[in-house]
Amino acid sequence: MPESLYLLALLACPVGMGAMMWMMNRKPQAPAGGVAEKQAELARLQSEIDQVRGQRSQVGDGTGTSGPVR
Repeated sequence: MPESLYLLALLACPVGMGAMMWMMNRKPQAPAGGVAEKQAELARLQSEIDQVRGQRSQVGDGTGTSGPVR
């Protein structure tokens, strides 16, 4: 009986590592939504970024120049 426990302990690491590698290498599921929806969202977000940058350049940081965009 003790010998079987040693064998189980010896195999636990490689079997666990193999299981983790298998899980990490599985192909991810396709995201919900089509490409057109993602492109529309990207365009909307880009226009929002441009709008915020425009507002920020108008306001400035109090010294007459706009600060770095973060």
